[in-house]
Amino acid sequence: MKIALVQVASPDSETREDRIDRVEAILRGINGAELIVLPELWSAGYFHFDEYEALAETLTGPTVSMCSRVAADLGVYLHLGSIIEAGQDGQLSNTSILLGPDGSVVHTYRKIHVFGYKSKEASLLTAGSSLPVVPLPFGSVAGITCYDLRFPGLWMELSTRGAEIVIVPAAWPAARREHWRLLTTARALEHQIFVIACNAAGTQEGVALGGHSRVVDPSGTVLAEADSDEAVLMVDIDPLQVDAVRSEFPVIGDRLPAYNTLTV
Repeated sequence: MKIALVQVASPDSETREDRIDRVEAILRGINGAELIVLPELWSAGYFHFDEYEALAETLTGPTVSMCSRVAADLGVYLHLGSIIEAGQDGQLSNTSILLGPDGSVVHTYRKIHVFGYKSKEASLLTAGSSLPVVPLPFGSVAGITCYDLRFPGLWMELSTRGAEIVIVPAAWPAARREHWRLLTTARALEHQIFVIACNAAGTQEGVALGGHSRVVDPSGTVLAEADSDEAVLMVDIDPLQVDAVRSEFPVIGDRLPAYNTLTV
């Protein structure tokens, strides 16, 4: 199957409305992809913390509505990255959403590890508490977001729950780009899964984003990687490779169901 990673910039001078219109034009210009992936909080801009409350939206808000129309018109799966979701209880979440070819929501994930290092995310947003894996025609799919890359226990649970493809929208800074490259490769290799990692580009509030969106296969091979600029990265993958790699080198089958039972 063919995947398109849309590495978007969210400049401070651009309004959300203008950015949604601009990204819609980019999406509608993509031909042949069966899955399109966007970065974390691209419509709001991850580092625009002072605007989080004003830019919060629901699953029927402007970002989701535009992406739903595009997914249905193109007949593709579209992972819209994430939005600042306004909950009914007044709390805000960093919520990633996967839309089906009819425009309907097929998967949501609320970021579990909200980020606190040189970031206001942890003080503004409520952490999620669920880790869904959804079966789709091309494999069992899960999504995590940015900082979640750093927590191996979360990934252990994802593969235990049957995830074969993990989509990772991010707003990962350029200052820690090598961590991004290392962790996306390691997670794919150790859990024998596809990691589809779409990062933001450009600069927000003086912070340079790292770009380098990439797809890593279940053997740890980087199939494609963007540079630092806004771009569309097209990648072909074979979802059947997950079963082939796991059968040939059975790491998943060899690991213990739990390690906290081992004696000291």
